[in-house]
Amino acid sequence: MLSATLFETPLGACGLAWSERGLVALELPGPSRGSTRARLRERVGLEALDDEPPRTLPAPVRDAVDRLRRFLGGAPAALDDLPLDLGRATDFERRVYAALRAVPRGRTCTYGDLASAAGEPRAARAVGRAVGANPLPVLIPCHRVLAAGGRPGGFSAPGGLATKARLLALEGVLLPGREPTLFP
Repeated sequence: MLSATLFETPLGACGLAWSERGLVALELPGPSRGSTRARLRERVGLEALDDEPPRTLPAPVRDAVDRLRRFLGGAPAALDDLPLDLGRATDFERRVYAALRAVPRGRTCTYGDLASAAGEPRAARAVGRAVGANPLPVLIPCHRVLAAGGRPGGFSAPGGLATKARLLALEGVLLPGREPTLFP
């Protein structure tokens, strides 16, 4: 059974879904609170999604919300030890996500690096698909993945590459030729 909530951050409303095993999905801020709610509902298949006051959330979810607010506000916040429920992911995706969670804050890697770390050195394109399907951006820090040669690659969250540049800037990494901006 899944539960979900919307919560405010310095960059706008995020959505978070969880099960009894851990966090299932995170939606980054979109153009409106309603669009974030709709994307989260679609991603996890929930018919209804109510805003919940933080005090009514389970303690591990309150902790995750607090850390995400700090991170999106530009403060250091450890996100790599939060419990995740990746039951919907394939074995390959889980290996990619584990390798990605090991990339430290303020550092980047390439799709090829992740393919090697996941035990499939010639699977950079498959890694790209796994990263694009990441249900927990920021918690599984897909913004830290660059294409070969330091090119930004893609980013499927609202705002695309501008969002990716903003998340990297929060960690002290500036993409060449891209000025970080707030989410649209």
